[in-house]
Amino acid sequence: MAVRVMNSAGLFRCCAPSPPLAAVRCCLHHHKSVKFHSHTGFSISRRHQYRLVSFGCAIRRYSAQSLVDMFVGELESLRKCGRVRASNKLELKSSEELSQSKLGKQVLQKGLLLEFRKDPERVLLAVAQKPDGKKNWMVSDQNGVMTSIKPQQITFIVPGVQNFDHTEISNFIQKAQDNLDPALLEFAWIELLEKNKSTTVEELAEMIFGSAEPLESYSAHLLLSKDNTYFTAVETKGSFCVYGPRSAVQVEELTLRKCAKEAAERELEEFVNLLKSSRAMPLHAKPAKSTWLSEEKYRKKIESLQAYALDDCRNEDEKKTAGIILKAVGFAKTASAAVNLLIDIGYFPVHVNLELLKLNIRTDYAEEILAAAESLLSETPDLDEVDRKDLTHLKVYAIDVDEADELDDALSATRLQDGRIKIWIHVADPTSLVQPGSIIDKEAMKRGTSVFLPTATYPMFPEKLAMEGMSLKQGEQCKAVTVSVVLHSDGGIAEYSVENSIIKPTYMLTYESATELLHLNLEEEVELRLLSEAAALRLQWRRGQGAIDTSTIETRIKVTNPDDPEPQIKLYVENQSDPAMRLVSEMMILCGEVIATLGSFNNLFLPYRGQPQSNIDTSAFAHLPEGPVRSSAIVKIMRAAEMDFRKPVRHGILGLPGYVQFTSPIRRYMDLLAHYQVKAFLRGDSPPFSAGQMEGIASMVNMNVRVVRRLSTSSLRYWIIEYLRRQPKEKKFSALVLRFIKDRVAAILLMEVGVQASVWVSVGVQIGDEVKVKVEEAHPRDDVLTFKEVQGT
Repeated sequence: MAVRVMNSAGLFRCCAPSPPLAAVRCCLHHHKSVKFHSHTGFSISRRHQYRLVSFGCAIRRYSAQSLVDMFVGELESLRKCGRVRASNKLELKSSEELSQSKLGKQVLQKGLLLEFRKDPERVLLAVAQKPDGKKNWMVSDQNGVMTSIKPQQITFIVPGVQNFDHTEISNFIQKAQDNLDPALLEFAWIELLEKNKSTTVEELAEMIFGSAEPLESYSAHLLLSKDNTYFTAVETKGSFCVYGPRSAVQVEELTLRKCAKEAAERELEEFVNLLKSSRAMPLHAKPAKSTWLSEEKYRKKIESLQAYALDDCRNEDEKKTAGIILKAVGFAKTASAAVNLLIDIGYFPVHVNLELLKLNIRTDYAEEILAAAESLLSETPDLDEVDRKDLTHLKVYAIDVDEADELDDALSATRLQDGRIKIWIHVADPTSLVQPGSIIDKEAMKRGTSVFLPTATYPMFPEKLAMEGMSLKQGEQCKAVTVSVVLHSDGGIAEYSVENSIIKPTYMLTYESATELLHLNLEEEVELRLLSEAAALRLQWRRGQGAIDTSTIETRIKVTNPDDPEPQIKLYVENQSDPAMRLVSEMMILCGEVIATLGSFNNLFLPYRGQPQSNIDTSAFAHLPEGPVRSSAIVKIMRAAEMDFRKPVRHGILGLPGYVQFTSPIRRYMDLLAHYQVKAFLRGDSPPFSAGQMEGIASMVNMNVRVVRRLSTSSLRYWIIEYLRRQPKEKKFSALVLRFIKDRVAAILLMEVGVQASVWVSVGVQIGDEVKVKVEEAHPRDDVLTFKEVQGT
């Protein structure tokens, strides 16, 4: 026995005078990795240890250098005596010589054993049976199927075979598979690389198996066809190939790639197994989301799945990774399948808000923002303290939805001795804490608005700052900007003022409770009745100025424990013509008119909001029933609002010469911007923003507002559909026919739910009629909601 060492290579093989490599396979168990060096084969260190194994038996440990010293003499002796391997006797030809002598045309004939490509993924072994036309052949494949193949489908003809029995193909394949040992290619590569020789399949078979018989030749072909590391086809003619050894540098690179690929495949298999086991777990036992993100190797894969689910893959690799994972788990390569998988493993809740993730809405605050907010609460002086008017003697009503977190506005009223009504509209004063250009202001500007969803609220300001420092609170002294207005008897503005103030809210009322108090007509709540009377006057006055009433019904939903599979859903349907809602709406519009008037008289740059379409002929809609039907028709022809930052723009729909949104500075950045300008004017300072600067800010803010509006709309619709999905299948709903879309397909408004949909209605149903419908399909994730008209009550 001898040991072959080439170019100081760290790979050894046993060799005897005549047995082939396969007869004495030797493998090395490396205690340290072997490093490649360009054009020098492998390099090893004297400190590297190897264990030589012959016939599976460990012989002894040696250092690489001692092995070289020990066997080099024997090797030279064997060579001198002519005791060399069978492969050395082949006298391998160069690629050019092989081309001339071996690349001859091979003729197909009956009984030949050949390999052909069935499809891009499969190759099969078959026996040629008979010609099929001029060029094609009928073959009997390894599955016993007769197939017609083209010459170009043939990938290999097994040499030395005649009249092969196709029933023996499976046995032949199994024997060939048993011969496969990729390590044999490595030995052959070293030999051929040293001599800079190419080889054919038969010669490689002779070299590594000691024989070029059909079985050994096919085994060599299989090794070469599956090899992506050591050899490459240098010349090809039909199914015959000449292979050449790759350079050491190429092999090093390919080996590293292969190792990395194999490691990635093992990691992927482990990840897929985790996914499968997590899917099988009960909900309470599934891994937490943080678990998937805690390890880097899992985090990248789970993030790839999430990006795929959101149609937000950053590159092709991320998309490919997600596709591989989905296929391995048995899912289709679709975004919805990725969503379902992430829900199944507990990474996403059942009712995950995909739009919230897709739109990348800010839902939390950086530590530096929170720290700045804390600093404002503890250290900020009130620049307007000496100018604040004490209005704590007034009875103050704050009216809002029952789950409102921060309160921006409140109302007071009294009747003057001359009979006119005086109104105070108190607006929270966040500018007493936040200054333009500060870190808190910049963060609020980026957000543009608070986000109100059925499942959560994400405030424009950090929650503690908004709630403790800015919001109006019942029974506590609060800083405000108060707009006071005296009305003419017809509802027009007689007098107004805008000033910094201190107020003490008396009541925090919901719309429902405020409406109830109005209906009770209590003597002790005369101020609330005055506010309602003023609202009626204002509505009448605005209609006289061309205002168009577009009030309808709106839906509001509150979801408790949204991460639960079956969270609690509370649905509220609000009629905008409700007395309390009308009262608040009219007072907010009045405040906006006053601020626009103030700006106009004093040449202030403000975010003036207008609606130029003031010539809508409402008489064209007189035939439609008042309320949602008429409002829906008018809204469809309304143009979008416009903004001007130098002078007021007529707001045709509201019937006002000018309008500025001013009453929600904690929730809307454009309102806050108006506060900055007005507060500077009240102090006698120059406004902090020019018209051009405000226009730039408004462009960015309004873009964010549109995104949030889209999110709010889609989230509300999702939960409305989920609410309807849970209703009894036979439940009937009252629906108002708003208009006809096509033929008998009508747009309807579900009065009990406040959602618009379409349905086929029977002949005779007219616009404004009420019909009964039931839910036919309701799939919130797919945004599917269909109804069917039902007869009877």
